Amino acid sequence: MGIQDIIEGKKQWRAHLARVKALPPDYQIVYKELQRYFFKVGPVELTDGSLLTGIVDFFEEGAAAGKGVLELIGNDVAAFADDLIKDSRTYADLYQESISGKPGTAGE
Repeated sequence: MGIQDIIEGKKQWRAHLARVKALPPDYQIVYKELQRYFFKVGPVELTDGSLLTGIVDFFEEGAAAGKGVLELIGNDVAAFADDLIKDSRTYADLYQESISGKPGTAGE
C-alpha cells in the first residue's frame, strides 16, 4: 500500500463521514452504534467498506422517505446488526481456524 492509497483512503473515509453527519440525529446515533459494534466484532468484509457504505445508503433512502430509523431497522438494533453479518466471517473466526489448523472450524 503506497502513500497515494493511504491518502485516497482517507479522502474516501472523510467523504463517508460527511454523509453520516448529513443524516438526521437519530440515524447518526444508530449508525455510530452499528459502527462501534462492527469494529468490535470485526467482520472481514468490513475492510472493503461496502458494509458501512451500504448502511449509509440505506439510511439516506429512509431519511429521504421521511421514516424514522427504527421504522427501517426495527426496535432491536443489535439484532439488525447481527442479521447483517450473520453469514460473514470474523477475525475471531480466522484466528480460531489458524490455531486449530482447520478452515471452517471456528465456533465448533
